[in-house]
Amino acid sequence: MQHLRLTFAVLVLGAAGAAAPFAIPAIGAGSSSSKTITIRVTATEFKFTLSKRSVPKGTTVIFKITNKGKIEHDFKINGKKTRLLGAGQSATLKVVFTRKGKLGFLCTVAGHARLGMKGTFGVGVTPPRVTTTQTTTTTQTTTTGTTTTTPATCTSPTTTVSVSMVEYRFVLDKQSVPAGCIQFNIKNDGQVQHNFALSGIKAGNIIGPGATDSFAVQLTAGAKNYTCDVPFHDGFGMNGQLTVT
Repeated sequence: MQHLRLTFAVLVLGAAGAAAPFAIPAIGAGSSSSKTITIRVTATEFKFTLSKRSVPKGTTVIFKITNKGKIEHDFKINGKKTRLLGAGQSATLKVVFTRKGKLGFLCTVAGHARLGMKGTFGVGVTPPRVTTTQTTTTTQTTTTGTTTTTPATCTSPTTTVSVSMVEYRFVLDKQSVPAGCIQFNIKNDGQVQHNFALSGIKAGNIIGPGATDSFAVQLTAGAKNYTCDVPFHDGFGMNGQLTVT
């Protein structure tokens, strides 16, 4: 009888030992709920469109941002930001969301968030409601009483004008110049591309941040309008008038 009891005990212990290796991995397999997903972000003038606007807490997100607009944009969320993206360019941004709540995202280019390039992203909460804001841009045309003929470029400047370009205005060191050969020295002190163009006379090159450009033209007396040719920049107020005496 004692022999039978001993044999039974050995069989029970053997069965428990065989099951143990399977039980331990099963417990470990459910201990991590983190995962990685991809969210597509499309930037245009002036809004972002996200393929998904909320994720569970602990999710790692690869944001794939594409600029389908005509001017430069970037994308910032949770303290991380892409580089400036020109028209048609793309970038990725990896963000780990460890805290539950609602986070803001935006374009950091001056004025773009105010025009609608911002929103709210949910982490472990109900997806924020999307609010559509319609932005209307009004362009005002100014007509002067002077007749402008296209002048020829010149090589012996009598006056030099320094032009600084920022978002979204020009700063000229002179607002009035005498008629003659005028040299324009242009620098982009802003964050995005700009150019300096004398309407109907001469258009400078579109240059990036920190770059410079220059040209010289023969100007006759009268009011000369100037603008930035980059799409939408004139509508943001990047224009002015130079008086030639």
